Amino acid sequence: MATTILRWCCPGRRWVFAGIGGGSRHGRGVPTGSTSSGKRGQRSVAQQPLITAQKPRKGEREWAAVVGLEIHAQIASNSKLFSGSQVDFAAPPNSLVSFFDASLPGTLPVLNRRCVEAAVMAGLALDCHINRRSLFDRKHYFYADLPAGYQITQQRLPIAVNGSLAYSVCVGKRRSQMVTRTAGVKQIQLEQDSGKSLHDSLQSQTLIDLNRAGVGLLEVVLEPDMSCGEEAAAAVRELQLILQALGTSQANMAEGQLRVDANISVHNPGEPLGIRTEVKNLNSARFLAKAIDYEIQRQINELENGGKILNETRSFDYKLGCTVPMRDKEGKQDYRFMPEPNLPPLLLYDSESLPTGTDPQQVINIDRLREQLPELPRVTREKLVQQYGMLPEHSFALMNEVGLLEFFQNVIKETRAEPKKVTSWVLNTFLGFLKQENLAVSESPVTPSALAELLDLLDRKAISSSAAKQVFRELWRSKGKTPAQMVAEKKLELMQDTEALEQLCRSTLEAHPQVVTDVKKGNPRAINKLIGLVRRATLSRADPTVIKEVLERQLSS
Repeated sequence: MATTILRWCCPGRRWVFAGIGGGSRHGRGVPTGSTSSGKRGQRSVAQQPLITAQKPRKGEREWAAVVGLEIHAQIASNSKLFSGSQVDFAAPPNSLVSFFDASLPGTLPVLNRRCVEAAVMAGLALDCHINRRSLFDRKHYFYADLPAGYQITQQRLPIAVNGSLAYSVCVGKRRSQMVTRTAGVKQIQLEQDSGKSLHDSLQSQTLIDLNRAGVGLLEVVLEPDMSCGEEAAAAVRELQLILQALGTSQANMAEGQLRVDANISVHNPGEPLGIRTEVKNLNSARFLAKAIDYEIQRQINELENGGKILNETRSFDYKLGCTVPMRDKEGKQDYRFMPEPNLPPLLLYDSESLPTGTDPQQVINIDRLREQLPELPRVTREKLVQQYGMLPEHSFALMNEVGLLEFFQNVIKETRAEPKKVTSWVLNTFLGFLKQENLAVSESPVTPSALAELLDLLDRKAISSSAAKQVFRELWRSKGKTPAQMVAEKKLELMQDTEALEQLCRSTLEAHPQVVTDVKKGNPRAINKLIGLVRRATLSRADPTVIKEVLERQLSS
């Protein structure tokens, strides 16, 4: 019986399947494959670890994966899309519900200007064509948390179309090279959110919270221009940064302010695209990548074993690390789209088409919003690389953590240390401590001023690098003391008495003649042993570089 092994060839590119008679030819550690018939619910090879390869070997079959995304971003607005109800994530259940949100008879929608402006700004930032005239539609489906039985959206003529989103992924053996790729933006549309269902399994009941019902959403539909989970996660992260820079959405995935649906299919290169599945409501970039890669593997396994891919909606079980079926995929006919009768067409203007004598508060001027666009993330990253000479991947790391760029810039303002040293300390030491404690930048016990003072001490050689790390650990544990105070208390300042250091080095050489002989014979490790002995004698208060210089001078004399 043949063993089937999946290979992932070059992240984001081709997927290859090989049928190998009798077992693995890759040695130990490679699990054997399943011979399932492809029925849903059975464990498959897709759940097994990946084996990377550069080229398909003879007899292997190539597969190409296609991924498109639908991203729902909650608009940063004080009120909902069609009602005056307040928007507050932490409010008690059902405390922010207007008559319209609850779909009481006789209530009518009133469009929120702020939400329209947010959609236009997002469209401009993504190089979209802004439609001067767009329409609203009703999308019918029936859930307990959708009181009206339909969602108001923009299916026929959305507010923005035909844009692009540039994003970067890491490539190379060490994942240190950044490559820019582009995904087309099919459209951006305005729509209202549904409520939230809270399932109580203990009492076998479902509770409904309508606080979220009617909250304004931007749906950004990306073309199927991606081919793996890593690319999709990078695209979503870039969009998240853009929306946050614009102020159109806080895009906090942990609070459900950014949710992603992924459409995935596989096919043999040169053949028509395969049947796609949709994985719904992914609220983490990490889970998005895992769900897509798992689903690609699952589909390849199904097809290789003679099964068929169903056009269905699936969800991702993050505990099991796999996708599971939810329901058959609805088509446009299932939603029974119809024009929204209570909302007229949405009309936008530019400076040339703006009617004379029009009240600016009653219309939206696209050109005026274009002038208000802030600096976008890609521009900020380019400036960081040019201004501070940092690597492109470092600029991405600074911007990918909320508040980290601002922290870095504040440290730069207050220290004399070189930008490269600041970058290293912020990205390695500071960020490492944050992740270890699972803290946000805003929750850090170490302030930019404290880190700047510590780097100044290190820069003027008042302390050693090892002492600086010790002081940083103390700063993290205790508040109220400055780095200088900690250095003085623990006597960590570097030894400034040159004569005393020379005497210690001389005494060390005299006490260890065998090590001296090893150094003279060319043993490179022997000098390090001498440096360690001198440092121990100085209680680590001497600079290793200075110790080495003194020792080498005395050995050569």
